Amino acid sequence: MGNLKRSTLPMILTCLCCAIGATVFAANTDDDNSYLHADEDALQIWQDRRFGMFIHWGPVSLKGTEIGWSRGAQIPQDEYDNLYKQFNPTKFDADAWARTAKAAGMKYVVITTKHHDGFCLWPSKYTDYDIGNTPFKRDVLKELSQACRRQGLAFGTYYSVCDWWHADFPLGSPGGRTKKPNPNLDRYTKYLKGQVTELIENYGPLSTMWFDVPQEFEPDRGKPIVKLVRSLQGDIIINNRTYNGRGEPVGDYDTPEQHIGGFNRKRPWETCMTICRQWAWKPNDDMKSLAQCLQTLIRVAGGDGNLLFNVGPMPDGRIEPRQVQRLREMGQWLEKYGQSIYGTRGGPFKPGHWGACTLKGNTLYVHIMNWSEDQMKLGPLPKRVVSCTLMTGGSVKVVQTDKATLITVPRAHRQEIDTIVKLELDGPAIEIPPIASMPSGSVAAGGKATASNVYQNMSAYGADKAFDDDPETRWATDYGITQASLEVDLGKPATINRAMIDERRYIRVKKFQLQFKRGDGWKTFFEGTTLGEKKKLNFAPITARYVRLNILGSADGPTIWEFQLFATEN
Repeated sequence: MGNLKRSTLPMILTCLCCAIGATVFAANTDDDNSYLHADEDALQIWQDRRFGMFIHWGPVSLKGTEIGWSRGAQIPQDEYDNLYKQFNPTKFDADAWARTAKAAGMKYVVITTKHHDGFCLWPSKYTDYDIGNTPFKRDVLKELSQACRRQGLAFGTYYSVCDWWHADFPLGSPGGRTKKPNPNLDRYTKYLKGQVTELIENYGPLSTMWFDVPQEFEPDRGKPIVKLVRSLQGDIIINNRTYNGRGEPVGDYDTPEQHIGGFNRKRPWETCMTICRQWAWKPNDDMKSLAQCLQTLIRVAGGDGNLLFNVGPMPDGRIEPRQVQRLREMGQWLEKYGQSIYGTRGGPFKPGHWGACTLKGNTLYVHIMNWSEDQMKLGPLPKRVVSCTLMTGGSVKVVQTDKATLITVPRAHRQEIDTIVKLELDGPAIEIPPIASMPSGSVAAGGKATASNVYQNMSAYGADKAFDDDPETRWATDYGITQASLEVDLGKPATINRAMIDERRYIRVKKFQLQFKRGDGWKTFFEGTTLGEKKKLNFAPITARYVRLNILGSADGPTIWEFQLFATEN
């Protein structure tokens, strides 16, 4: 079994077999599934924190490639598996990490205790492939968990369900696409349960157990894991990656990755996203601007989610100084305006290209990040605004009608990153149902859509996302795609003479056509080269039911945030 500690394994597995067997039996015979759901108070505390630090770190930092995924790909498997023998991060300072998180305004920390590569950042009695057998030897989890508590930060652990290193896990590197010769998933499950028990008992209480990539773990194997975790710590919360749910909700919260989740006040969620491009440290990696960082946090909170923002420490144990500086800049903003983020709920105005909104008590915090006109026009509020102030300084005027909420801020008082308008209402803001962005007037909005390609066949990037009047969702295609088409059914023929196509941050299209269906074929009525952000197109009126964007050339997989079509004006 690779580097597993053979001397202790028989005794350990014998003991675990009894305990775990009872757990499995209880899960299979007990109709009470309450263990699948978190303590409501604990979940509310977690939601109120809103902002946390994710840490991806291990021996792979010596190479500057991605953790887990580069094993057997960019780095030969044997070389990757022996990096731990050189791993000696002598400048690791757990208190410095915790101070950085606190200075950033973060309220909790989650670290990769074991990623898909199987290496453990704590000295586990179930394996030799751990920090205790590196030149460094120190218990990273013990030091960090204690440092976080000294700084008043909640501490959580990431643990990969899959393990491409472990001989008993059926799949291996690269990317979990190879099969092991003699796997034993039951034995691996006992190993996993033993390590999860260590994490909770030795480093808890934990705020969350953050599982990942549950290859081979179906509900009958995964639910006993949840029950074990709950039995060890009743108030812990668990994410949605413990097992493959086959359509049923898993865990206590969802985890959109590298994108902002959609507005959702019914199901808690947490966007996990990198401050640079790679999860693990990479030299000279592209880092997000302060505006990108803050606006991501604001949009996440406005959608009623949390943000778990990732750093990848360097091989010497330090978080890269430029990342530390960026995080401190975020913290400085939160010192001034954190009341509009922490302890809030998202809405009632749903996030859009314009910005986002959060609420607390009778108060709305309207975060305006993009002004398309002199006056911001939002949906009508069913409660009365009794006062308004501009938190970011200056004057603001708010007018309510039965059709809209109109906000006016002089140009001189608008902030580059976020202009915050604070509205006091005559009643609890949470009672207001979610309010969608003002409709665009596009005749294509809500139309049945199809596309030639969708990124990894994920519904989150489906063709319909380009026609949903939500500028924060998008149709996306797989990497390497240079030609693609996006089609919409308007439901009935309409006469149109204008279009708006928004590529936003992924400006890739080099050549395109707009076409409408005539009989069984397509007729081109407009041709162009680049698109870009909110490209407005005018053309001679055409009458059609089916319209297509035909992309003939793209630098990489094209992605479209909105494709709008407008009827001719009388």
